[in-house]
Amino acid sequence: MRIRPLDQPGDLGWVVQAHGELYAAELGWDASFEAMVAKIVGDYAAGHSDREAAWIAELDGARVGCIFCVRESDTTAKLRVLLVHPNARGHGAGGKLVDTCIAFARQAGYARMALWTVDGLLSARKIYEANGFELVEETPEHSFGHDVIGQLWARDL
Repeated sequence: MRIRPLDQPGDLGWVVQAHGELYAAELGWDASFEAMVAKIVGDYAAGHSDREAAWIAELDGARVGCIFCVRESDTTAKLRVLLVHPNARGHGAGGKLVDTCIAFARQAGYARMALWTVDGLLSARKIYEANGFELVEETPEHSFGHDVIGQLWARDL
């Protein structure tokens, strides 16, 4: 398992495509989810500061995961678009990606890190809890073609 910066041709498109395909197949989410990921990736690609970064996880030379660290405010970093492809589950990719993101946010001078997810993504929840994130808020909403419970998680750095 290798974690590298998101800097190769095709990385940006892979992040969007992998999210769209995986969440549609596993959760039945509609194209609005892929569109949201495309916006996040597009905003990052259009210009990011030195206090923002993104990474790709590779297994045997193939992309199998990703994570972004972006600015929410001067003091808070936001963890975005964590994904581990089924081919890499059980290899520690998720934990390594989150560790990398947290270490970067600390080095970049953020005091806090937050993330938004939905209830029911149990593997991700375990990774977040293992890395010191705490559930701050839950909000019922209709997103991605389904009724979901949006969750805000955060931790001090």
